[in-house]
Amino acid sequence: MIPKKKERTAAIIRRLKKAYPEAHCALNHTNPFELLIATILSAQCTDERVNIVTADLFRKYRGPQDLLNASQSELESDIHSTGFFRNKAKSIKGASRRIIEIYGGKVPGTMEDLLTLPGVARKTANVVLGNAFAIASGVVVDTHVARLSQRLGLTEEKDPGKIEADLIQLVPRKHWIMFPHWLITHGRRVCIARRPKCRACVLGNICPSRDLYISTGQAADPMQKPARK
Repeated sequence: MIPKKKERTAAIIRRLKKAYPEAHCALNHTNPFELLIATILSAQCTDERVNIVTADLFRKYRGPQDLLNASQSELESDIHSTGFFRNKAKSIKGASRRIIEIYGGKVPGTMEDLLTLPGVARKTANVVLGNAFAIASGVVVDTHVARLSQRLGLTEEKDPGKIEADLIQLVPRKHWIMFPHWLITHGRRVCIARRPKCRACVLGNICPSRDLYISTGQAADPMQKPARK
């Protein structure tokens, strides 16, 4: 019998915490500003690619003033491989300008202030607050967190903001920062998008999607109907 949502969430946390004690933010950074830039670059891009790009980027540009001084075209070239490079370069320069002019050159440490920076929405703000400042302001919802939250029956929503609202009701605040890291790690290693490894999953007996996947051979996504054979 599948336990109710809050009981299932508690069990999910216990099992994933035990399975992935090494889970952490996958974006390489040494300070809040680097994490902010890396998170902006991560939109529609893999963390692996972002880390390759930022390895050179953070050597070349040491802080917001350097990025503000860079030409738009040069910055676009530097981040080209992350995709959407024009918009990202514009956001990075805009965020750098505001950090310098309004916040004294330092990344602000509140949700309200972070959301005033160009290119920053709740996901980016939650990443920065949680991983750079250890502030549990909400739950990061990326594609992995959204997919697994749906498969695990924790939400029926598709909008990231609504998914976050559901998770905030289920996940104790003390786990808001780590819960996404556990889900992301599990999503990359086991609960992959097209062929989740349900038979080897530590959440198998409490996952409402497991039987659907095993019986159909299709990705166990409650938000879409399984394809007909």
